[in-house]
Amino acid sequence: MQAVGPGALSTGELLAILLRTGTKEESALELANRLLGNPDGVRFLVEASLEELCKVKGVGLAKATQIKAAIEFGRRISCMGSTWRPKISCPEDVSSLIMEEMCYLDREHFKVILLNTKNQVLAVETISVGSLSSSLVHPREVFKKAIQRSAAAIILVHNHPSGDPTPSNEDLEVTKRLREAGKILGIEVLDHIIIGDHRFVSMKEMAYL
Repeated sequence: MQAVGPGALSTGELLAILLRTGTKEESALELANRLLGNPDGVRFLVEASLEELCKVKGVGLAKATQIKAAIEFGRRISCMGSTWRPKISCPEDVSSLIMEEMCYLDREHFKVILLNTKNQVLAVETISVGSLSSSLVHPREVFKKAIQRSAAAIILVHNHPSGDPTPSNEDLEVTKRLREAGKILGIEVLDHIIIGDHRFVSMKEMAYL
């Protein structure tokens, strides 16, 4: 890492640094690659509990704790506010902003990205957790946050825990309802991004908006 920087290291090498030591039978790098060899890969490390990690041969409580602490630290950094405001110019910008936070969630989370007149992000607000429905995602709750922050426009975002970001009929219905409410309030709904397993769908690009 000192020679080439962290960006040049493989995921296995980064994990080996966290583990620090291996076992009598394998090095830290070999243990890291075996962990990543799980069919779910990195997702396994994110979703597994401490108890589940401890059941892996060569991973005790100390190593499991280090892994989970690093993952939580990364999650908090990704959610951390900043005086610098990212600008949203395309659906890929939304993906870069929120993909890692949302693609591993095991329930549907509906969020709203609030934007100023320059399409800079004012905030990312969670509106509901659970199956997407008109009752959970009510225009009142969505636009309350936008009005409070004087947002000029919003982008809707929610995830599909199945990993398939294809819009459902309910997605289309909720999007249409919120877009109409936004027109009345003078707050434009620019897009609705659906997050899957490291892939996404833009309902604007699909001509649903």
